[in-house]
Amino acid sequence: MADKAQQPPHLHLAEVTASQFLDIWKHFDSDGNGYIEGKELENFFKELERARRGAGVDPTNPIFREKMKEFMQNFDKNKDGRIEMSELAQILPTEENFLLCFREFVSSSAEFMAAWRRYDTDRSGYIEANELKGFLSDLLEKANRHYDDKKLQEYTQTILRMFDLNGDGKLGLSEMARLLPVQENFLLKFQGVKLTTEQFNAIFTFYDKDGNGYIDELELDALLRDLYQTNKKEVDVKNLTGYKESIMRLSDGGKLYRGELEIVLCREPIV
Repeated sequence: MADKAQQPPHLHLAEVTASQFLDIWKHFDSDGNGYIEGKELENFFKELERARRGAGVDPTNPIFREKMKEFMQNFDKNKDGRIEMSELAQILPTEENFLLCFREFVSSSAEFMAAWRRYDTDRSGYIEANELKGFLSDLLEKANRHYDDKKLQEYTQTILRMFDLNGDGKLGLSEMARLLPVQENFLLKFQGVKLTTEQFNAIFTFYDKDGNGYIDELELDALLRDLYQTNKKEVDVKNLTGYKESIMRLSDGGKLYRGELEIVLCREPIV
């Protein structure tokens, strides 16, 4: 919740740097749950209006409520009544728009998974800090964005500050996927069906009939359908095809090994 005695950072600027963007995010996401919601959201909109209009704003005024409703219709892409990081990137353009640049480079979850596989070289489900710098460097080059070493270091540190909550210098797949557009973040679809290690091992063993340690695309299709039905979730064939394509980007020549699928289905959900 925003502190009235403390001036909210940087909202008056036409553009913000990557570090300033993070300052704004942390100021308003006061409970650190990855969303600006409830009273946080009201405070954010109030301060945003004040910064842009240069005048006081009365949250009890019906006009304020109407404006806030219109604002959410424009920016709350998944209509869940709260703002997440990728949505805030649309509201507050950064200096080089590095968050939107990321999304241009990996505009779909399938592209994101393919990029992840290139950098998670040891298939641990994490990207180390030095690998992250290479990841961001390639991202900026593919998007034809000019940068120097100082700026690249700022981006790397900003991403780490966003997601490396335990300070171990590495990032998990589901954490980095928060930079994807909401509608493309297929990992969010599995938050309600996360498996324990025992559950995952049982279902993987069931579909890995010959015990060779991997499954193919057809077996993955059956596994995902089974997972949805077990959790009483409606199977949308179009979406399921997209999820399957994204997950198969982690595979090795069509062979999806246990550890790769485990990254998706068995990691802790996004904080």
